Amino acid sequence: MTEITFGITFAGVEYRCNPGETVLESLIRHGVEPPSSCRNGSCQTCMMIATAGTPPAEAQKGLKPTLQQMGYFLACVCKPEMNMSVALPGKEAQPRIATTIIEKTALAPQLIRLRLQPESPFEFQPGQFVNLHRNDGLIRSYSITSLPSANQPSKSVVELHIDRIANGKMSGWLHEQVNVGDCIEIDGPHGDCFYLNDKPQQNLLLIGTGSGLAPLWGIARAALAQGHQGEIHLFHGSHSPERLYLIDELKALASNHSNFYYTPCVSGGQSLGFTSGRANEVALQRFPKLGGWRVYLCGHPEMVNNTKRDAFLAGANFQDIYADPFTLSS
Repeated sequence: MTEITFGITFAGVEYRCNPGETVLESLIRHGVEPPSSCRNGSCQTCMMIATAGTPPAEAQKGLKPTLQQMGYFLACVCKPEMNMSVALPGKEAQPRIATTIIEKTALAPQLIRLRLQPESPFEFQPGQFVNLHRNDGLIRSYSITSLPSANQPSKSVVELHIDRIANGKMSGWLHEQVNVGDCIEIDGPHGDCFYLNDKPQQNLLLIGTGSGLAPLWGIARAALAQGHQGEIHLFHGSHSPERLYLIDELKALASNHSNFYYTPCVSGGQSLGFTSGRANEVALQRFPKLGGWRVYLCGHPEMVNNTKRDAFLAGANFQDIYADPFTLSS
């Protein structure tokens, strides 16, 4: 009986994968050597993404559920069951999509909300991010906080929260020169920091600073909209109360959902109605044992990286820690 071979398309070239051969073995046999190390699915150095075709479940073991949903797999243990097109992480083709700005409003001092209406189908998960393209080639990344439309996901509005950065070329332009009705191109979505309803009983801990609230606001509402049953605790921090935002909306969400809790934190001293201290420190003092929890961290890179370590030491499984540090471009 003739054994079936499948095609693996990488960087625009199709290669034949022999029966019993992995994607990595096939590419290497054809003179293509993507990153790899252990060759047994442990180190994840060979992780790739399927841009067409579905990787077998065996090739996705050990990856975060959000990565599995996005089509990521381990090439060294992936024996294709169909033709596939594959790419290295971050190298998959992302066409630009034209959008029109339909709303621009202030949320806090030096912080605005932009709502973009894509002119072609654009599907995303709240918590992922898009790249904004300016005509002169400048590109910056911003997290999506809006929920997809329940009736027409491909027609969903993309909402972004833009913090004004000192001397920021993109943020300054968006704050000062962009107006409702203007067009701007985006690509994406990118990132695996989003809610996945695979463990509805799991407790969720969300910690953000500054505009790091944007993805968390989306993640929390997505979880509640999908009937999440575990507790959801959101801690948002800033140096002063003026830099906190969506306070009324978050309090309303807590009032309407018995399993959602909101704690606004101010690190610059005592402020009436706010918890004193850094959001990450307050959260981990309140919940020193995080075994079985899923943790989302967004905002200042130092806070995100330190809290990622601290959450792991507090018992959170590394696979259950999702981090989105807001790194500034030089």
